[in-house]
Amino acid sequence: MKITIIGTGYVGLVTGACLAEIGNDVFCLDVDQHKIDILNGGGVPIHEPGLKELIDRNRASRRLQFSTDVAASVAHGDVQFIAVGTPPDEDGSADLQYVLAAARNIGSHMDGFKVVVDKSTVPVGTARHVRAAIEGELRRRGVRHEFSVVSNPEFLKEGAAVDDFMRPDRIVIGSDADELGERAREQMKRLYAPFNRNHERTRHMDVRSAEFTKYAANAMLATRISFMNELANLADLVGADIEAVRRGVGSDPRIGYDFLYAGAGYGGSCFPKDVRALVQTAAEHGQALRILEAVEAVNQQQKDVLINKITARLGADLTGRRFAVWGLAFKPNTDDMREAPSRKLVTGLLERGATVCAYDPVAINEARRVFAHDLRDTPEAHSRLSFAKTQTESVDGADALVIVTEWKVFKSPDFSELTQALIEPLIFDGRNLYEPEAMAELGIEYYSVGRPYVPGVEHAARALRVAQG
Repeated sequence: MKITIIGTGYVGLVTGACLAEIGNDVFCLDVDQHKIDILNGGGVPIHEPGLKELIDRNRASRRLQFSTDVAASVAHGDVQFIAVGTPPDEDGSADLQYVLAAARNIGSHMDGFKVVVDKSTVPVGTARHVRAAIEGELRRRGVRHEFSVVSNPEFLKEGAAVDDFMRPDRIVIGSDADELGERAREQMKRLYAPFNRNHERTRHMDVRSAEFTKYAANAMLATRISFMNELANLADLVGADIEAVRRGVGSDPRIGYDFLYAGAGYGGSCFPKDVRALVQTAAEHGQALRILEAVEAVNQQQKDVLINKITARLGADLTGRRFAVWGLAFKPNTDDMREAPSRKLVTGLLERGATVCAYDPVAINEARRVFAHDLRDTPEAHSRLSFAKTQTESVDGADALVIVTEWKVFKSPDFSELTQALIEPLIFDGRNLYEPEAMAELGIEYYSVGRPYVPGVEHAARALRVAQG
């Protein structure tokens, strides 16, 4: 099939490359010439495991092309995927300007039946606005062409997006109940047939329900994270171990283990934006989503959990202190810094007078750009932030290590080398990577999230000396 993907961001690139991989002729459009130049030059503007290899292979076979030519993109695809960004507006609602601009471009150039697919995460009712935008352009041109708008939300995890697309657990397709909707549904069935050979994964429904499904799924996952984070904070107070609690709760098959890890809060391009957008949608209809309002509030508070533990141990004034930070991306296997907990942590340390040396396996370049923006009004604080080439380099001469992202490379470091590099063996772990008892045996003062602090022999002796005056 001939497919057009409008937008070469995270969703668009993965969708286009994967659809080309199963044999489709895919045209990827973007209005950003720089991004298209990168892609046509053999580069990839985002980090996603396996994506570059997929793009290289399908560009070589001529099943995948990249261009800024709008007219050519509309002419190419029988199915037009809109996969542009929907950034949050000031009130938290999704900004649809790029979605509607894409729809108008389709209406400006289409010359026959098109299936227009909303792949971007959009509020309930967006298909109606997309339809109106296309119809407006057709009227302006004085022509009549048939089309149908379909909702086909993505369910991709950053860091595992290619695998998620190629081995989906569900494919949601929302279409209209009329004749054109049935024609579009048949096109989508044909497109996704290769993914349904083992068993039927497609869930057909009306358009509004499909739009709602995406928001509901992300809101549920965000709720589980904030729920466990709030329990972790209580576990800190009552002396329980949230990891033991997680295993006990997750063993219930009605609950399961996924998204029950306590930590420093969620970030990224989806959960924060989608929770707020769903809350705003409810407000527009006169309803309060109290649970999701609490989910958002808990998550914002949780991003302070590490700085609170640090200041409780070292004091509010961190002038002269040097911190190593491991992990900047909001999650492993991506360079995405959008709403990453590290941004609030690093800024908080710098505001308190500290010096920070940060390391991330892939997000350093994006982190440089993001922190240059975040700290643009405080150049003196920005001057106290540096980035290490290796995780070992980052801890050399640091007063403490702070872990923010659970990259695999951080899970089994050389603790002997680590403690020798640190001025004192002090670790604040926002992802609970290590066992407190094991850290105590190594003589490391270790603070995690929702687990009791276990003093080592040296720390217990020091506490005794302090108590005795």
